[in-house]
Amino acid sequence: KMISKISENVFQLYFDTFGSTVYVLRLKKNILIDTSSKENKEELIKDLNELKLNPKDINMIILTHSHWDHAGNLGLFKNAKIISYKDTQDLPSFLKPIKTPGHTKDSFCLLYKDILFSGDTIFYGEGRGRTDFPGGSEKQIQESIEKLKKIKYNILCPGHV
Repeated sequence: KMISKISENVFQLYFDTFGSTVYVLRLKKNILIDTSSKENKEELIKDLNELKLNPKDINMIILTHSHWDHAGNLGLFKNAKIISYKDTQDLPSFLKPIKTPGHTKDSFCLLYKDILFSGDTIFYGEGRGRTDFPGGSEKQIQESIEKLKKIKYNILCPGHV
């Protein structure tokens, strides 16, 4: 099954083709964290439909960073406010942004209750984002990982599983 329920209102969507994991938060607003790659467009729509949503129902998209495999389906969501690194002040108060440069200059994570959405900063186990792309920095990702170690959370929701 390509949809996992993380908690009461949080769902994880993952796909057959390479692209980021997408998280759906069904709260006062319908929020997506990342949109995966263009190659996963049909599957993303199908998964949203399974959750009784369609692209026009999405109110907000939060991009953990701007790589193509996370931002590939932005065009689907005509009604959504798009939040990136530079406008985290527009996030709802229940989502706490944590700036974590290293994988990219514009990487950030989000804390919702006890769930950490880590984008491509950290993965399960010892996994972490690459730093060999333009804008990547080994020094910065190490600092970002240290910052995340100080955050209290119980569930990790990374950008790739």
